[in-house]
Amino acid sequence: MDVRTIIALVLLLACCAAPVLAATKYIDSSPDLSAAISGTNEFSPGQDATISIIVQNNGLNTFKFVDSGTIERDDLPNTAKLVTIGLASGNAPILIRTDPQRVGDIMGTGTVTVKIQAKILNNATAGQYELPLIIQYKYLASSDQEASENILFLYKAVNQTIPLVVKIKPRVDIEVLEATPENLNVGMEGYLNIRIKNTGSVDGKQATLKITRNGESPIIPTDTSVFVGDFPRGEVITCRYKVAVSGNAEKQTYPVDVSVTYENNEGAVITSSPYTLGIPVGAKTKFLVASTPAQVTAGSQGVILVDYQNAGDTTVYNAQSRITAVDPFSSSDDTAYLGDLKPGESATARYGISVSDAAVSKEYSLDSEVRYRDALSNSQISDTLKARVLVTPGSGTANPLSNPLVLLIIIAAIIGAGYYVLVRRTKK
Repeated sequence: MDVRTIIALVLLLACCAAPVLAATKYIDSSPDLSAAISGTNEFSPGQDATISIIVQNNGLNTFKFVDSGTIERDDLPNTAKLVTIGLASGNAPILIRTDPQRVGDIMGTGTVTVKIQAKILNNATAGQYELPLIIQYKYLASSDQEASENILFLYKAVNQTIPLVVKIKPRVDIEVLEATPENLNVGMEGYLNIRIKNTGSVDGKQATLKITRNGESPIIPTDTSVFVGDFPRGEVITCRYKVAVSGNAEKQTYPVDVSVTYENNEGAVITSSPYTLGIPVGAKTKFLVASTPAQVTAGSQGVILVDYQNAGDTTVYNAQSRITAVDPFSSSDDTAYLGDLKPGESATARYGISVSDAAVSKEYSLDSEVRYRDALSNSQISDTLKARVLVTPGSGTANPLSNPLVLLIIIAAIIGAGYYVLVRRTKK
């Protein structure tokens, strides 16, 4: 046996003793991502929407072979790695509230679902819009085995945009052309007259126009709804609502919301986004005591005059005043009728009053109030008003009849004089 034969036998035995190394390789493969909206893609203006999106990897490994002596790859070339998914609004009237999301790896034929929170703008025009879905990922583009024990992986970054179609439904939109308050003052009830136009793209059926309180606004609707039936596009309707104004409000403009509830062409009941408008509110009705202090004498009784002026912005009806007499005063006639008073008008009240003879000579303030009815015949009451009364010192000569002892002496003298005259006539 020669040397060459021996060497060949040794190599053959070595090959038979050692295991065969083999690895799978893929050629002409990469991820292929597609996306679609899961569920409805139709939304209404003003709606808070959740857009559910399914992203699928359609990438297949098209060519595969097993190579002896090649190191096995950790990643498949059709796997999308480190995937980030984000939705943008583009030119659509939609506000996207969810930031781009990391979803990890998407294997070949794998899927992932992401949910995007969005807000459809109130003034969104009906129509079809495209939202760009931006997908970023990496994949194994190639690998180079530089030696039997190491391999170099080369990854490629991909930035892909997929358009998603959404639809904005047509709807009834409203515009308030005119809002006129009627007897609307602080602490009172009044009316609000509103002219409303349908500026939307569809007709409203079985429509009801509503007004609602805006947050903590002091304007509180009493009658909230007016049924108008059919509300065609371009139609203008006038509605009248009863509202109340809180007593802690001021003379200024406050908001109120207006909306419409209607049936669309599919029979669904839709409520439009609220239309906010400002309503001017008049000042609280108040009164002033416009007269000078009434004068009375200690130990006397008589009538005092008090002038009340309507210092508010609205007419009051069937006004009555009342005074509260406290020591050293007393009264048997403490109520007076003032009638209807327009803004700025005054009326005089007459009160019967008695003053104790022990009253100190000075100016007193007696509490008084005015009760009245507003334009809706609701009973109202004013804040407390101070009626000033000046007490002067009493004098016997100045007013002898106010002293009971003097009255008795005078009566006795009259009786005595009459008796004397009667006796003399009898004797004659």
